[in-house]
Amino acid sequence: MSKRIVILTGAGISAESGLGTFRDKDGLWTRYDLRDVATPEGFAKNPKFVLEFYAARRGNSANANPNSAHHALAKLEAEYSGEILVVTQNIDNLHERAGSQSLLHMHGIMNGDLCNNCGHRQQTTHTLTIETLCPACTTKGSMRPDVVWFGEMPYHMERIEEALAACDVFVSIGTSGEVYPAAGFVAMAREIGAHTVELNLEPSSGDHMFAEKHYGPASEVVPAWVTGVLA
Repeated sequence: MSKRIVILTGAGISAESGLGTFRDKDGLWTRYDLRDVATPEGFAKNPKFVLEFYAARRGNSANANPNSAHHALAKLEAEYSGEILVVTQNIDNLHERAGSQSLLHMHGIMNGDLCNNCGHRQQTTHTLTIETLCPACTTKGSMRPDVVWFGEMPYHMERIEEALAACDVFVSIGTSGEVYPAAGFVAMAREIGAHTVELNLEPSSGDHMFAEKHYGPASEVVPAWVTGVLA
């Protein structure tokens, strides 16, 4: 019988595409203070610095390509007879570019803009600056990347929780297991009796919560797992 699979992906799935993770020894949070670039307070204090930081990240993301792990998940969605939902913590668009369609960005998307004043959202059309006007309310300097910063509520939580409450299999790929609420998804899945799988470079902080575990580069362990599911 086909099963409903919810897949959580984190920075580790995009690392082999050249997009660094956050918490390893060379991660972004070792080079930047998250309070400066990933909080509403940081944006209020120095919006120019924050916008320049995300402009650089957008440039890096545009030069990256989906790797075999992204393509494997798109293949799973296309060929699996059951339901697949990918919930990503990543703000890049590599899942979409690989072909995934059943996808939720719980931390927003780097290629989107959000107005702090009126809530207007749009796809990024140009580099934001402190002089940028919101096209909806014409406020200057209110446009920011449409990403979830620390202290803000992740997107799509109601839909994610509904999917977790109905899933048969929960898979965590490339995550540290340290950031909530995503770190709590495995417990939610276990509570309803779902089979839990961790695919990671190394054991996460919550590895004891998973019934099935495979460790190694995402470009290797994810395609291998997908092959097994589709067999």
